[in-house]
Amino acid sequence: MSLRVALGLCRSVLIYFNPMMMRRTRQLYDGILNSGDLVFDVGAHVGTRARAMRRCGARVVAFEPQPAFARFLRHTLPRDIVLVEAALGPSEMRAEMSVSLRHPTVSSLRASLPDEARTMPGFEHVKWDARADVAMTSLDRMIAQHGLPRYIKIDVEGFETEVLSGLSHPVPLISVEYLPGLPDVSSRAISMIADLGVYEFNVVRGENAAFEWAAWRDLAGMQAWLDALAPDAGSGDVYARLRG
Repeated sequence: MSLRVALGLCRSVLIYFNPMMMRRTRQLYDGILNSGDLVFDVGAHVGTRARAMRRCGARVVAFEPQPAFARFLRHTLPRDIVLVEAALGPSEMRAEMSVSLRHPTVSSLRASLPDEARTMPGFEHVKWDARADVAMTSLDRMIAQHGLPRYIKIDVEGFETEVLSGLSHPVPLISVEYLPGLPDVSSRAISMIADLGVYEFNVVRGENAAFEWAAWRDLAGMQAWLDALAPDAGSGDVYARLRG
């Protein structure tokens, strides 16, 4: 592992292994997960979400294609978390990931992200200065192998719709990251989820780990909220809950 890769990994560990942040995440998952639930963590990064889900009693399958992070997870995750060292997308293939060595958390399989990010608040200092050839599989294939999850968390820096294109089963709970600088991705993602079944939506802003609304909203209400987001509003997660 090169020094630049090691420094980027250490930076992510220092940021995300924040005790207060991890406590809030655990509290969120305590409210939506039950012991024994199967969950998929797509874009596991340094594994803080996977660890929080496990502490709630969930059975976790974590997906991480970046070689440095996959290596870190292989050596540090609890043994009962299943690690799949692959990205998720529409089908089985090889894919090229744009990697930021200094800010590896925003590495992405979205080929256009380095150009799009030039005008996105919060990305001004990010450079995608490396490439990684990674394996890709699909949610449907992983469901066939591991079972239907209770919850799928997707945080893949603008590649959310490609991940969802490999899913044909309604899942009780799905979350996808939203980036105000990529409004079309968020709109398409919630529309794709709604095509799978009758869903209602809520939002968690940033790492606050608390739902924005007491009452969940329908697709139109969720879209209206996304439409009103300022470009510099900061990212977060949209949660979709299957009704009934």
